[in-house]
Amino acid sequence: MIFNSRLMNPLWYGVLVAGLISCTPSSTSGQTKLPVRTITLVGQEDKRITLQVEVADTDQSRSQGFMYRKNIPDGTGMLFVFDRDQVLTFWMKNTLVPLSIAYISSDGRIIDILDMESQSLKPVVSSRSVRYALEVPQGYFNRVGIREGDRVLGIAD
Repeated sequence: MIFNSRLMNPLWYGVLVAGLISCTPSSTSGQTKLPVRTITLVGQEDKRITLQVEVADTDQSRSQGFMYRKNIPDGTGMLFVFDRDQVLTFWMKNTLVPLSIAYISSDGRIIDILDMESQSLKPVVSSRSVRYALEVPQGYFNRVGIREGDRVLGIAD
């Protein structure tokens, strides 16, 4: 873009800045509101834990994930939904809060639970093909007694 210095008086500059501001997302994080779903984690002896999760089921929402969030309360998380089973790889670029991730098969079985460090670019890979990934605050699965092999209900539409 070429600027004509005669046209860039304070009035025009103000109009330009106001226009740019109006084009930016209203949220400081740039996140769009995702649908929320209640899921149930089922542990040993049929122990049930209810969790409120945001559902990331598009390329854009899966790419954004929890980026730039400063707080993720216990009892909440993000469920990543994929169209087919595949080996999944996540990382923590621009993610400010340490997380735990559960990789979940298409039948709702937790295959892997792994911890991820904030802002790390280290790939965190599922041990086999899975359909879902569930991110929660780091250590949450351990605090509520959920382990690999346990089940998740309410993840499929």
